[in-house]
Amino acid sequence: MDGINKYNEFVALHKPQLESSCVPVHLWPALYRKLAADCFDAGEALQLMLIDYDEDNDDVDDDNNARPVFALEVAREEGIKVNDPQAVYLIDHAWTFRMNSARQQLEQYSQLADRLSAITGVDLEHEQRIDKILRRLWKYCHAYSIASEGLSDEERMPIWYVMDEVGSAVNHSDDPNFRLVPLLYLNTQTTYSILFPIRDCELGSPVTRDFVEYVAKDAPQRSALLLPWRESDLSDESFLQVEPSAEYFSSGHIPETYPEEADTGANVLPSRCNPLKVYAQYDVLRAHLTAPEFVLVDGEEEADILWLTSHYKNFAELAVETPHKFINQFPFEYVITIKDLLSIVGRRAAPEHHNEETLDTYPAWLPTTYNLATELREFVAYYQRRASKGLDNHWIIKPWNLARGLDTHITDNIKQIVRLPATGPKIAQKYIERPVLFQREELQAQVKFDIRYVILLKRVKPLEAYVHRKFFLRFANRPFSLDHFDDYEKHYTVMNYQEQAQLHHIQCDDFLQLWQQQYPSHDWTQVEQQICTMLYEVLQCASKAPPPCGLAPCNQSRALYAADIMLSWSGNDNDQKMMEPKLLEINWTPDCKRACDYYPDFFNDIFKLLFLDEQNNESFRLLTAEGQ
Repeated sequence: MDGINKYNEFVALHKPQLESSCVPVHLWPALYRKLAADCFDAGEALQLMLIDYDEDNDDVDDDNNARPVFALEVAREEGIKVNDPQAVYLIDHAWTFRMNSARQQLEQYSQLADRLSAITGVDLEHEQRIDKILRRLWKYCHAYSIASEGLSDEERMPIWYVMDEVGSAVNHSDDPNFRLVPLLYLNTQTTYSILFPIRDCELGSPVTRDFVEYVAKDAPQRSALLLPWRESDLSDESFLQVEPSAEYFSSGHIPETYPEEADTGANVLPSRCNPLKVYAQYDVLRAHLTAPEFVLVDGEEEADILWLTSHYKNFAELAVETPHKFINQFPFEYVITIKDLLSIVGRRAAPEHHNEETLDTYPAWLPTTYNLATELREFVAYYQRRASKGLDNHWIIKPWNLARGLDTHITDNIKQIVRLPATGPKIAQKYIERPVLFQREELQAQVKFDIRYVILLKRVKPLEAYVHRKFFLRFANRPFSLDHFDDYEKHYTVMNYQEQAQLHHIQCDDFLQLWQQQYPSHDWTQVEQQICTMLYEVLQCASKAPPPCGLAPCNQSRALYAADIMLSWSGNDNDQKMMEPKLLEINWTPDCKRACDYYPDFFNDIFKLLFLDEQNNESFRLLTAEGQ
């Protein structure tokens, strides 16, 4: 009876996992017994086979070929039957890791590296063994995430794993005879994989699975998703990008309303005799808004200005019920603050998609960006076309909806790129391989840097927007080179959230002096003019289309955004005479603490501009089509 109770407890705990993974019920009792006894008996029914390829073949050691190293086949004379209640096999995990620590673990633990060398077919003596393992890893690794409440974004980051030699030898088939699914055994908090048949298999049958079983056999993206396991040439296919429908812009977002034209009359400001009442959810603002024209209040109801750090959606109701209130958001502003939508909006600035000869996409200020959920096949076609021309193919893969570089990867490995969306929706953005660098004297080296401009949007139609003249700078901590892309302090500039990283501070005016010394032939006023023209164009593009495809007019809206920008050398490698800005992203509710530390009147000046219409040419620059 005790055994029955324990089995019932196992089912109660694990039923949601087993059902979501479609593990047949008749296998549950055997699975329970094997988990409880830590029984790995796959070797009694299956055998591992080393695949012998022709040693004269030049691509045997090619990291880009998709051929497997091992195979698994049925070794039991009577074969394996689908209805056999014992035909379920536990697969152990050889390695569990997070991507940002993968190289360090392989370098630190030689036995682990030896085992991964064997699984991935990398020569133990190869001088670049770790690099080769990491490149081949994407044929063998899989991911899961922990989604428990109360976890930080860092703790929710994907956990990758490589199965043991048996699990890693199960190869792909479009017509598989087995399935292989992960299971977290809650009794010990250990993750395994479970192998079980879905068709009767005879002695000698290869054990296969469908690595993209969640994708229909005729789905256009299937061949792209299968690249780690099966070669496919899409280089002759179209890589053009077409703007999606309005439904795409609104799907996945909380519905929001916006004022009708009849409700968008000019705001009537409260009497200037009294200070404007400000309700602010942002502590930095509360500490630094000190101008006597404004007073902080504790309730939204009594406020004239709502400065929120939570998303607001009911703009139509705001216009009707409280037409005197201002709010620090615009309807549908996510079209510029969410990375995949920003790239769609930005492409509206260009009459053509790309240059047929160079494959450069337009506008020049927007790094080539593909949505790996909806444009994966087009991306692979573009990647392979670039490869055929010998063009640089380094890409930065970013989540749509995370900041601070979380779950972000830089790579030229197409097999890695097509696997990364398994951990959440991603964009692939062309990595800037020839960035304009900054000489850090204390390092005696040139490093990457980016520039953050604060944008103040007053109205959409007609467009009225400003930038704060004091921009902000962020620097990498190690000399730039086009290698070691898992070295965060070489390739990234946001050091605020790295515990060990030093944050290098240079104020705007000091930077301009150093810039003049380092780049005497590149006047910053011209660089800034290019940046301002770019920012005007992207805001113009964002207000061209009606909502939900663009920003909606709302006379009660005023907003502050931050645009992150890098400078790139244009032209060929031998002609580094022209700089052009590249828009990386636009952030909503950016951290303004450093701005307030540097410029104590930062928020005072902003509030006077946005809410009192006080012009301040010393602090702000009006964005125009000419950037003047």
